[in-house]
Amino acid sequence: MAYCYIFNHYKNKMVRNRDIIIVGLQPWDNAIGSNCKNIAIEFAKHNRVLYVNHPLDRITVLKSSSNPQYQKHLDILKNKKDNLLAVDKNIWTLYPKNILESANWIPSTLVFRKINKINNRRFANDIQKAIDRLNFKDYILFNDSDMFRSFHLKEMLQPVQSIYYTRDNLMGVPYWHKHGKFLEPELFAKSDLVVANSTYLADLARPFNKHSYYIGQGCETDEFDKDKIKQIQADIASIPSQVIDYIGALFDLRLDVKMLEALATGNSQWNFVFIGPEDEIFKSSSLHQLSNVYFLGLKEAKELPAYLFRFDVAINPQKINEVTIGNYPRKIDEYLAMGKAVVATETAAMSFFKNYVYFASTAEEYRQQIEKALLENTSDKEMQRISFARSHTWENSVAEIYKVMLLVKPQLQLDEVPVLKTN
Repeated sequence: MAYCYIFNHYKNKMVRNRDIIIVGLQPWDNAIGSNCKNIAIEFAKHNRVLYVNHPLDRITVLKSSSNPQYQKHLDILKNKKDNLLAVDKNIWTLYPKNILESANWIPSTLVFRKINKINNRRFANDIQKAIDRLNFKDYILFNDSDMFRSFHLKEMLQPVQSIYYTRDNLMGVPYWHKHGKFLEPELFAKSDLVVANSTYLADLARPFNKHSYYIGQGCETDEFDKDKIKQIQADIASIPSQVIDYIGALFDLRLDVKMLEALATGNSQWNFVFIGPEDEIFKSSSLHQLSNVYFLGLKEAKELPAYLFRFDVAINPQKINEVTIGNYPRKIDEYLAMGKAVVATETAAMSFFKNYVYFASTAEEYRQQIEKALLENTSDKEMQRISFARSHTWENSVAEIYKVMLLVKPQLQLDEVPVLKTN
């Protein structure tokens, strides 16, 4: 009873005029967008934010000189340009100059820990320099799943509060599992609180940290508004109806390629469109030989609503595994925000959408549910989907983060730290 009273007491409170440092796995200029960037933008409406791009390791520097993904960071290192940049009101982004040792290949977790601590010290030194330049005080550390490079930052940077954000079960990925199966539970435990974008992930963290909370998921619903679409891109406009579409990374780890091959092969009356980067398994799949399948490649985030406008049915054909079962599928909100009928594989996280999405698992079930979605679609159903999706805003998700931050440390709101201008 007391807990409920305290929780409700902080329900409408907000963290203001604080300095927040964000570290994570995705750079600010990530082409496909990221939860972390959206959270940073929302934080910056009332706080100062330092968004730290992940440091480069030695192998990346040696092998990625022509990779556009790292080009801006490499140019800053080579040309010795300023690595601290103002990118928006109250937001700065940092490109760390220290190169880290590539250590994940090391079989022994004990040895990995020693090298990883050296890497953490180098990373912390870069961040501390930016803290000093920006005159950040009593700052909060928000860690978006960076369980290796940021493992020691709580001790090294001494934030007033450390928050670990989990939005994927990375233990399902071999790269992270080898050492992460030991380090991530320890990072859960020593963080002041853990926030998750699905109840499944919050439940995974709670045995290690009682302050583990589900804080929902945001979506740029203003961008996914069918009334704002003025023109449809030519490469999808020329594809005949009915269009069955998927937007996102086309990776075998997450998507059921074999099921998609069977679905597309057996339903030539539909045109299947895939938008996003492909891994080698997708590139070599028989989908590329089918006349009713179109791969349109990676598109800029700002272009996606116009592509989505052309869909008749959107799909999310996930595999069910450790990675996907608790993953909140942000793309479902984007589909629904445009009023689109959706057929998806049911996972623990997908149950949240059960009143607005058709569920399927096999190729035959997908065929049946796509037919049903096409037959049942009405303007009333479209408006219901739009209304549901628009409740999942970044403002609401960050409000939940503020709520649990204050629940764990009430004085965050009471200690007023002035927002200072910097040169």
